[in-house]
Amino acid sequence: MTAAIVVFVVVLFFVILYAISAIKVLREYERGIVFRLGRLHPHPKGPGLFFLIPIVDRMVRVDLRTITLNIPPQEVITKDNVPVRVNAVAYFRIVSPTDAIVQIENFMVATSQIAQTTLRSVLGQHQLDELLSEREKINAILQEIIDEQTAPWGVKVSVVEVKDVEIPQGMQRAMARQAEAERERRAKVIAAEGEFQASERLADASAIMARQPMALQLRYLQTLAEIATENNSTTIFPVPIDILRPLLDAMKPGSGGT
Repeated sequence: MTAAIVVFVVVLFFVILYAISAIKVLREYERGIVFRLGRLHPHPKGPGLFFLIPIVDRMVRVDLRTITLNIPPQEVITKDNVPVRVNAVAYFRIVSPTDAIVQIENFMVATSQIAQTTLRSVLGQHQLDELLSEREKINAILQEIIDEQTAPWGVKVSVVEVKDVEIPQGMQRAMARQAEAERERRAKVIAAEGEFQASERLADASAIMARQPMALQLRYLQTLAEIATENNSTTIFPVPIDILRPLLDAMKPGSGGT
């Protein structure tokens, strides 16, 4: 009887150990790809509780959450032959766990390599000004190309963002001089436009005064009032030339005044 009890206890122990090793639990964002004797099980397991056959089944966990991939800095020669150093970040997730395990050895490494080569290729087709001013357009192109290449692996690339663009110091100084020259040009253009508009207003004012002589007299009196309000020791009264014209005509040689 004692030997039978010992055998029963040993058998019970192995049964419990077998049951524990067969029980698997996956979280809501996890899926399990099961290989039974090396052959792929048709449907991924999870989430929740399920059983595997010890020794016969082997499971690979796949995380379905969005993964952040930092693309290392890449040396790029732009279309206008400017060397720049660019890094980026990509966001992707697994939409087909089976393809991510069966179709590619390591989807994380493969996606990183594809992102690096695509980054160098795409940025090499654009000029430096486009890289700095059309960042959203370039991001969309990168996302579309990388997503198309990773689709057979069950990887969906949702966002690709170019983070930093490092420009050589010499190019930075040249760009600063160019920006300064552009600001000076705009300032001169604005000043010239202001002078042109002011001359137009003066021309309009002179035309009105030519048609209305009293307007000129009113402006003359207004100017005298403005001069009188200032603390000046000397006040200059401008005299219209029409008042002095009879005197100037009388002083001309051959006139009847001498």
